Amino acid sequence: MAFTAADVKALRERTGCGMMDCKKALTEANGDMEKAVEYLREKGLAAAEKKASRIAAEGLVVSVVEGNVGVVLEVNAETDFVAKNESFVEFVNNVAKTIIKENPADVDALMGLPCVNTSMTVEEALRDRILVIGENMKIRRFVRLEGDLVSYVHGGGKIGVLVKFDTDCAGKDEFAAVGKDVAMQIAFSNPAYLSQNEVPAEVVEKEKEIILAQMENDPKMAGKPDKVKAGIVNGRIGKYFEEACLLNQPFVKEEKVSVEKYVEGKAKEMGGSIQITQFVRLEKGEGLEKREDNFADEVASMIH
Repeated sequence: MAFTAADVKALRERTGCGMMDCKKALTEANGDMEKAVEYLREKGLAAAEKKASRIAAEGLVVSVVEGNVGVVLEVNAETDFVAKNESFVEFVNNVAKTIIKENPADVDALMGLPCVNTSMTVEEALRDRILVIGENMKIRRFVRLEGDLVSYVHGGGKIGVLVKFDTDCAGKDEFAAVGKDVAMQIAFSNPAYLSQNEVPAEVVEKEKEIILAQMENDPKMAGKPDKVKAGIVNGRIGKYFEEACLLNQPFVKEEKVSVEKYVEGKAKEMGGSIQITQFVRLEKGEGLEKREDNFADEVASMIH
């Protein structure tokens, strides 16, 4: 079956592949469009495997809530340009909706599920995006929560936050504003724990050891009585809780009150109760090795 330049153009638009690749695919498939797409997909799988060794530490974090179910999801790619690519953003949102709908146990379980808004599994949809966009991509991690939830995304997908509340104010407009304030606080201050009750005893002991060692190494402090030192340690531990625990942190918009007191005050104004019970904060590329090469080097390596 013969094919025309218009067929090549149509295949290119459908797959996002290069003109020469599309022409070759149609030649191999004897002009059959579906077989040509299949050929490019198969070629894409091989390309995806080759790209798998390339570091993907950029990408996108999304936080999505539908009804009483929400998810924070990180999908990585090689360059920050991809985060602005509509096709990539659509894929990430489809994966988030799949997690909300299917409740997979982990990323491995997610990969075999049917991807929302596509006729593919999540794994097939991922490989399809790798083929079309030409970068290594990886679904890295997600957290799914159920309940009264508020989501927030900062910096165009750099940080995603999901906060769970126990409240009887969920339907009120004022609650949405309070929820967003709390979510923004979490994005900004990156607390390690919800409350000081959640801080492991060994972490507190380690902090005390560090504070005592600092005092021993300070000539002005070393000679002070143990009772005085104990008081200073307790004061500094209180400061540690203020930094590490969300409820103890000074509220960013009104630093004279803690986050806990701010939420209590707003709940009282609404004539109800609001308690923060859980939060998740994912930051793009957190803990991942970054690329050391640059674009110029990569272009040069492709030429040679």
